[in-house]
Amino acid sequence: MSDIVPPEVRPKPAVPAKPPNVCAPSPSNHFTPQGQSLGGLGGVGVSTTLPPSSIPVPIGSHGAGHAGSHGTGLALGHGGSHGAAHVSGHGHSISNSTSGGSTLLGYIGIDTIIEQMRKKTMKTGFDFNIMVVGHSGLGKSTLVNTLFKSQVSRRSAGWSRDDKIPKTVEIKSVSHVIEEGGVKMKLTVVDTPGFGDLINNNNCWEPISKYINEQYEKFLKEEVNITRKKRIPDTRVHCCLYFISPTGHSLRQLDIEFMKRLSHSVNIIPVIAKADTMTPEERQEFKQRVKKELEMNGIEFYPQKEFDEDMEDKSDNDKIREAMPFAVVGSDKEYQVNSRRVLGRKTAWGVVEVENPNHCEFAQLRDFLIRSHLQDLKEVTHNIHYETFRAKRLHENGGLHPVEGPESNL
Repeated sequence: MSDIVPPEVRPKPAVPAKPPNVCAPSPSNHFTPQGQSLGGLGGVGVSTTLPPSSIPVPIGSHGAGHAGSHGTGLALGHGGSHGAAHVSGHGHSISNSTSGGSTLLGYIGIDTIIEQMRKKTMKTGFDFNIMVVGHSGLGKSTLVNTLFKSQVSRRSAGWSRDDKIPKTVEIKSVSHVIEEGGVKMKLTVVDTPGFGDLINNNNCWEPISKYINEQYEKFLKEEVNITRKKRIPDTRVHCCLYFISPTGHSLRQLDIEFMKRLSHSVNIIPVIAKADTMTPEERQEFKQRVKKELEMNGIEFYPQKEFDEDMEDKSDNDKIREAMPFAVVGSDKEYQVNSRRVLGRKTAWGVVEVENPNHCEFAQLRDFLIRSHLQDLKEVTHNIHYETFRAKRLHENGGLHPVEGPESNL
């Protein structure tokens, strides 16, 4: 019998021990261009740190060391939000969950989505619709002109002092396209002449409530069309500035009824008009009294506490809620004060500067309304108030039937 020769057994290649922290790449780790995989790795996750000189950094980014969305974009297993320095610091492996199982090394460009959105908005522009409510003589048109530093109010578009006070509450709107820094905004100012000016003001808020709901209805009908427009015209009221008379005493019953009935269908921002008619002490006392009455009557004004998304939002909005209602002064006239031109109201004892925080709270209102919360006002209108209206309408009618006609193909 011949000797049986056992099969040749090849020793397994030695697996190097994993270092506690990922070190500099070895000569075998070759850097691949963007989107190219490393051959022979298959689906194995690779932990590596590229030398700073070999990481492509886009113009305007913060480099690989920034542990945010401006990193190299290698942490695919974690949604791509952490940079390479963050990954290597914690020893996470970098792997791709695609069917090919290839590993991507290098800059992807996820952070450019913000720039893409900015360019898109720059081209299309956006809409903002603001409603002003309050009885005549409180400076509603003047304040809106002051907010946007242009003649955008209804009175600036052909209103005459000879016009008689309407016998019923009317709804009149005027639209302008304003541009700043290459950004275009279609601004629509909705005025409510006749509100609070009649002897009998019973139910004078109904035309306003009807108008707000009609805009929701128009948007809803456009949404349920079989052939929808690429961009649905948005005429929904994003913000309602409610002007409170500077009586120094308390809110009128009409003020309470209006805000109570409409606070769940539109973003109400109460403001105390013509604050220069009160001393600083009277103004502060009146603000506290108004705030207490709003709370006692269960009136919710924007920004509502339940809509705070996180602790940072809550902290910022708490400061705003503490300062509300804003006591404001409006003026579209300039005066010379200490060798500089300022917007203000001239009195016998000096000039009340509109944008001076020591004189009134107009600057706080402007920053809050335009510079920090304008987009949030639009989102709350769409996601909260409009969705509430939409759910109610669909529940009542068992769903709206799609509309297909000549207008739906526009």
